[in-house]
Parts: sequence; structure tokens; C-alpha cells
Amino acid sequence: MGTGTGTVRRPGAYVCGVDAAMDVIGGKWKVLILWALGEGVHRFGALRRALPGVTEKVLAAQLREMEADGIVHREEYCEVPPRVEYSLTARGVALNEALAPLGAWGKANVLNASPAAGEVREDDHVALVSGTA
Repeated sequence: MGTGTGTVRRPGAYVCGVDAAMDVIGGKWKVLILWALGEGVHRFGALRRALPGVTEKVLAAQLREMEADGIVHREEYCEVPPRVEYSLTARGVALNEALAPLGAWGKANVLNASPAAGEVREDDHVALVSGTA
């Protein structure tokens, strides 16, 4: 299905690379699917169990989009009963690696942050732009 170059859903509408990347990973489930497949090859049922709360319909749709974007590979085996496995393509692995610093930031600043972290008091001097007072 994927051609290796991926499908651009909004041709010409991107402002920057981050905008384009967010179009590929947008939504709650795609990043979690990337994380799960980064752990190894999964069948559909195993993926669904790894992502509590995702519906079958949503998971199937997200996997189809990710396959069309060239980040997920779907391998269908001619067996009885039928077996389908999902894995990351080289492009998917690269995307997962690009997301690793974002995961580290979330772990440090959200998961492990103190309750007062990020709060700014009235008397604090906070630069609006890096390098300004």
C-alpha cells in the first residue's frame, strides 16, 4: 500500500517540518502505536491489549493511515487461521527515534515534576523569548 515516500494528506499546507510531522503522528493513538511497535512486531490483538482504551475501529483506521504514510508495515500470512503482523518500517524507526527526546521531556517535566513545577509567580522575572529579560 505504501510507496515508501508516504502519503501527504495536506499537500502545500505545511508551515514547517514540525507541522508536517504532527500531521503524521497526530491524535492520541499513533504515538502509542509507534511506542508499542518499537518494542517489537505485534499482531492486531496484542496491539489492542497494549493500548487500553483504543477501539478496534480506531486502531484499524490508525494502522491503515500509518501504513499509507510508510511508517508501519503490515505482513499478512496465508495460514489458517489467518495471521497479520505489524512492524515499523525504517521510516517508522526513524520517527520513533525522533520522538525519544519528546518522551524524555515528558518524563522529566510532567511525570516526575513536582506539583509546583512550571508555576510562575507574579514577582518572578520570566523571559518571554530566550535571551531577553
